[in-house]
Formats: sequence, structure tokens, C-alpha cells
Amino acid sequence: MVKAANSRGTAPGTPPRTRILIVGGGYVGMYTALRLQRKLRSGEAEVTVITPEPYMTYQPFLPEAAAGSISPRHVVVPLRRVLTKCRIVIGQAQRIDHAKRVATVTTLATAEEGAGDIEIAYDELVLAPGSVSRTLPVPGLADYGIGFKTVEEAIGLRNHVIEQMDIASSTRDPAIRDAALTFVFVGGGYAGVEALGELEDMARFAARYYHNIKPEDMKWVLVEASDRILPEVGPEMGIYTVRELRRRNIDVRLETRLESCENRVAVLSDGARFPTRTVVWTAGVKPHPILAACDLPKNERGRLACTAFLTVEGVEHAWAAGDAAAVPDITAAEPGRECAPNAQHAVRQARSLADNLVAALRDEVLTEYAHKYAGSVASLGLHKGVAHVYGRKLKGYPAWLMHRAYHLSRVPTFNRKMRVLAEWTLSGLFKREIVSLGSLEHPRAEFELAAGGGPKDPPPPPAPQPPKDGQG
Repeated sequence: MVKAANSRGTAPGTPPRTRILIVGGGYVGMYTALRLQRKLRSGEAEVTVITPEPYMTYQPFLPEAAAGSISPRHVVVPLRRVLTKCRIVIGQAQRIDHAKRVATVTTLATAEEGAGDIEIAYDELVLAPGSVSRTLPVPGLADYGIGFKTVEEAIGLRNHVIEQMDIASSTRDPAIRDAALTFVFVGGGYAGVEALGELEDMARFAARYYHNIKPEDMKWVLVEASDRILPEVGPEMGIYTVRELRRRNIDVRLETRLESCENRVAVLSDGARFPTRTVVWTAGVKPHPILAACDLPKNERGRLACTAFLTVEGVEHAWAAGDAAAVPDITAAEPGRECAPNAQHAVRQARSLADNLVAALRDEVLTEYAHKYAGSVASLGLHKGVAHVYGRKLKGYPAWLMHRAYHLSRVPTFNRKMRVLAEWTLSGLFKREIVSLGSLEHPRAEFELAAGGGPKDPPPPPAPQPPKDGQG
């Protein structure tokens, strides 16, 4: 175990700066750090952000990135460019001992150094690791399932869908063709519905460039365990969404579960069987595993027990927000309700958290987080969407336009806003791109083929040398 330097780096007689450690570089992590670096006085505190990736992903744009409407690099915000006054550590927090104010971190260099994990000491902790996909013990899911939570998964899924169309176009086996053109999405929330809507729209457009594939040859299936989809937009808009998807020949199956996808056959609880090479899993999220490796109080669902001030309940110098935090909703009519784990709350909680943290450092009064849910918007493909905002219900083109306007206003940095707007403008003037860049996932394949005829097995370890005289 290597300990990071704990020196405050201050001159003699100068009060030490408060060390603020932010675990997570997502919505809460980035927005908290961004607000802190704006509000903290010079020399008042030093902010360190631990994140496994050097960027923040704006997840509402993942479906459009998968469909080719936005470039992948414009879906992410580089943290080093935005958080210029913070120290960025690319790594994964393994354990947090809040009693000792120490976080144990694995970085990209620790494996190379062979010296073990490092320890980072702190005075104030902001725990914002977000969430991970919630999987179930479905046979075959770990082998064949595809997630949709990161930009890598979104682009990988786009490449995969186009690759399946290429397979179907060139195979002479009807069974392989049918399986390649069958796409099963599990989960009727935002991620599943928007990803399905955008990719079906893209594949329908791409089919015109295949001489032997028609849109009606493809089979799209949406599987949802509850009795409705998109509960955030309300029952009426949810029913409209089901009707709209079915009008596009998308097979929507409510109150149905995925029982198995072994041997590339999706078996549903209603008895249906779909030979398929594509199973996209978007059936919910769960708290990040780091929460189980820290000594902070959690509720029955594994989220951090928090107060309305965004402090961890019963613990000093610990703060949390976002998907990992169970924050009481003081605006709800029913007592005991918690804020929904969504991006809208995460961004606003981050600002309140940063303000309260600065107030605590200055012995000022903290304020409770209170924000009423404004509503929801969802895209169902190009020029199609649903929205329920401030009590108003929209569908079709107006909802799609509101979806784009809302998320354009929320994506961080002016730079990203202009790049996304420029891409949308160009996509309106020119046809959609349908190129698959699956080779990006294996960038050395071409060179390995040129150098030696293909990938090589790793060399065997050297044989042990006999001891020399005087050794042993």
C-alpha cells in the first residue's frame, strides 16, 4: 500500500487548506466540482476528483449517438478541460474508511508500478459514484447481453446493429438471417425506449441501401415487466408511446420478463421464443459497488442515507447526491418519499451540495434541497417523441423538438452546445450516416495480420535458470 503525500503545501503560519475529495466524475461529481472551483476563495480548499474515466457522459444523448445523429466525442465532457482548478485522478475507489478520512484508490499506474493501491487522505468527502446496470440471474445474459449506459456501449450497439444487417444481407442460411434481423430490448424506461426508437429509425433508413433487406424484414421486440412503459411521462403518454411503437411494427410486450437468452434464443415469460443475436439490457440500475466498501450508513436498497441538506445521515464531513444517495423529497405530499434517481435531480442536488459545503467551511447556515419535478421528455426517433412538462402533454414533432431544446440547454459547456447544434443542423441538411466502425474495437487487427498472419498467443514464460554457485 502506497500512501499519497498528505502535506498541505502551505507556508509556515498559514492555515492548512481543507482537502475535499469527490468520488465520481458523473453529473454530481462534475457539477459539484465545477461549482466549488467557482465559489471557493483562493487557498480556501483543494478539490480532488477520483473518476474511472477522464470525462463526464451526458447520458440523454446516448440514443442519438447510437443512431448517428451526434458524434460520440460530443456526448462527453472532458473533465480536465472543465475542472481546471481541481486535481483529477483517473482511477477507481476501492474502499473508503471515513473514520480515518482515507480513500483507497487503484489508478492506471498502480498495476504498472506493482506497489499496490494508493491512499488519498481528505477532510470533506463527496460521494457521487452514480449507479451501475442492475442485472438479474438470467441464463445467457452475461454471455450475450449488451448494456446501454456508456458511450462505448452506445457506439458498440450501433456498430453491432449495422453488422447484423451486413450478416443478414450476405448469409444464405434463413435461420441466421432471421436471428440477425431480430433485436430484443429489455426494459421500458427511458434508456430502453429511446435506444429502441432511435436505432429502429436508423435501421429502417439504412435498409434502403441493402438490395435484399426491407424494413419489414426486421423484428424489434420491447420487453417490459410492468404494465406500462415510460412511467415518468404519465399513463396517457405511456399508452400513446405503446400505440406509436406498435404502429411502427415494434412488438411491445408488457407484463413480460426475459427468462433466458442461452444459445442466442430469447425466451420470454409469455412463452414466446425469439432466435436473436441482439439482446439489449436496460432493466434498471443499482447503487455503485463502492458503497458496500465504505463505512457510511445505507438504507435497505443500498443507497446512502442522506438528509435534505445532502449530508450523510449521522456522519460529519460526508456528503452525497445523485443515484447513490437516498435524499428525502421535502416537496412531496406523502412523508418519507425520496427524490427519484434521475439526471434532473442530480444536477440540481450537485449545486445545492456545493453551496452547503462552502457554507459549512465558512460556518454559515445550510439550506435544504427542495425541487419539484418539472416533467419528462423522451425521443422515439427522428421527429417523434413524447413529453409531459409542467402539466402539459405533448407528442409527435412538438415533443421531439422540446426534447432537443431541453437537452441542448442542459448539456454542459457552451462548446458542447454549439457542436451538438451544428451536428443537428448538418443532419437536417444531409442524409443520415450509416457507417459501422466496428474495427475500432480491435484497432491492432490489421497490423497483426500484416506483421505475422494474425493475432498471436502470448509467449510462454521463460524457463527458470539453475542457481549459480553461491546462490540457492
